[in-house]
Amino acid sequence: MSDSPGDASSLHVARPTAVSDSLRRAFDEAWHHVGSLRGGPALLATIAGGGDGDVLERLVAHDYLWTARVGDDVRGFAVVREGVIEGLWVDPRERRRGTARVLLGALASLPDPPRDAWALPGDRATKSLYEAVGWRARLLTMRGA
Repeated sequence: MSDSPGDASSLHVARPTAVSDSLRRAFDEAWHHVGSLRGGPALLATIAGGGDGDVLERLVAHDYLWTARVGDDVRGFAVVREGVIEGLWVDPRERRRGTARVLLGALASLPDPPRDAWALPGDRATKSLYEAVGWRARLLTMRGA
């Protein structure tokens, strides 16, 4: 990690205009991790959307991705589509240092901020993060086998 790890005040939140090596590494790490979690494969299928080509390239091209960076180093990102934060990921070395709060704060300050966010079953850390910034659970979706 470069540039003062853990210093959330130095984070820059923006939509990426291209897929950098740092973004690719972060996205691939998040994709692999989420795929191993309960509900993760279904979430990834929803994010992928069944389209052709590289998922990350599509997310960037359609302005669905927001990154939290220090310089060129991606510390976290969010997938935001149609008013929903579909996924939020922070580099494990940066967790509990304010990165997710900075990212959520930037998203909340948009002219048309997201109103909903998804969290995987059993992901208490993500649920607690959303609750800490004032969001409340209002729907739980159950799916038959």
